[in-house]
This record gives sequence, C-alpha cells and structure tokens, in this order.
Amino acid sequence: MRILHLSDTHLDRSGAPNAFGVDATQSLRGLLADLRHVRDVDAIVISGDIADDGSPEAYIAVRDLVREFALERDAPVIYSTGNHDERGAFTHILGSGHLTPTGTDRAEAVVTSPVAERAAVSLIDGYRFITLDVFHHPPITLDTELQNALGLQNPSDLADAIRGTDVQLILCGHFHLQIFGYLGSAAVWVTPGVVNRIDLTGPARTERAVRGASATLVRLGAPQSPLFHTLHARDPRVGETVYELDEHQLDAVIKRLGPTRRRSTAE
Repeated sequence: MRILHLSDTHLDRSGAPNAFGVDATQSLRGLLADLRHVRDVDAIVISGDIADDGSPEAYIAVRDLVREFALERDAPVIYSTGNHDERGAFTHILGSGHLTPTGTDRAEAVVTSPVAERAAVSLIDGYRFITLDVFHHPPITLDTELQNALGLQNPSDLADAIRGTDVQLILCGHFHLQIFGYLGSAAVWVTPGVVNRIDLTGPARTERAVRGASATLVRLGAPQSPLFHTLHARDPRVGETVYELDEHQLDAVIKRLGPTRRRSTAE
C-alpha cells in the first residue's frame, strides 16, 4: 500500500494570493505537477484545512485539481476536515470525503454527531481508512508552546481508544512541518503543508513560515513499514519567508486559537 499524503492546502474562494502573498492554488497545482512521475499510488489522503475560508468554491477547486491527478493513477481520494474547514460546504462538495478516482462517494459507513462532527470509513485494498474531524490535529508535538496549544488536547484518550486494535498509522497535518512519533503502538506522521511550511530554526518563542509545498509518500505492508518519504515541490522561491511571528504575536495566536474543545471523540 502506497499512500500519497497531503495536508493544509488552504485554498479560498478568490483563487488569488493570500494576505502573505502566497498563491495557494498555484502551490497545489505546482506540487501535483512536480509529482507527475509518482505513478504507483494506491490512495491519496488530504488531512484537513482543505479550504482556508470554508467556501464551496475552494472545495471545488481542490477536488478538481486532485481528481485529475487521481484519475491518472486510478487512486481513490480520502479527505478529512481541519479547523479551517466548514463541515456543511465540505459535505456538499465532497460528501463523506471518501471518493473514487472520478469523485463519487465510496464510504462504507458515515457517522454524523449531534454537533455535526464527521466520521467515515472505507476499505482500500484490504486496508481500513477512517477519517475523524480531530485527526487534523496531531496527538504528538515537539514540545513547543504553540504546538502544545494547537495540537490534540487529549491524546491519552485517543491512545486508550485504539489500544489493542489493528490501527497501524495516524496521518495528520495542521503544524505545516513533518514530525514522526508514536501514540501507543500506532505510528503518527505529520506531513508538511502544501500552502507553506513552518521553519523552526528561528529564535525561541517565535514562528517563521516559509515558501515551499510538500507532501509525503507513505508505504505500508513492507517488513520495515511504515516508511515515509517527504516530497518537495521545485519552487524557485522555496525557503523565502512568508511571515514571522514575534513573541507577542505568538501569544495572541495561542490566546485566540487554543486550547479549545479540540478533543478526540474517544472521551
């Protein structure tokens, strides 16, 4: 099983460059173009923050770009929601989020809670794929203040829920940088963002985002698996600073966005 894992495309209805001058549509289009020689893919997973503004137009744009890529490989596409996504628009355009290469719904089970949280399940070549709203937020962190505030708030409950099950791997996004770790016996992989990536080489208590779209090729089923290989777009402006947050700006982000009720459904 070979999975192409993307996250954090952050398109919006305008299709124009965002406030930081990054063209999210072009970032996704350019990444997919640079991945044109990656042919042997069994599934494509996009783990949240598909739309930056939650608009139907953004979901349509991502769906159409990814569908062309998926059709050439006959690969189903699995979408999940992130904190920027709007569940109603997501559902209207992407259904359960579990789609055939042509874009029709293929989920075997869909669960919608009273608060509209979404979960879906499908089988691909004998592997069970489960999407939950919370899987955008990693249950592991690099122990930075921002990651601790914006990650999954009760990872131990999720660990309890999957203990003793056949869950092998949790794929996440949200942090816009790559991290690998374990939650109990399950491997956890955080893939870098498509719209930009976070560079942690700056001073403590700051955050720097830089240009450069990335994805991950995940391999399951081999003796050494799971194996992860990060793939980077050939952006001539890669590494250029998109934005920098100082200590006070970082505090404002933490106060505005976390911690919240961003918890696993295991509680």
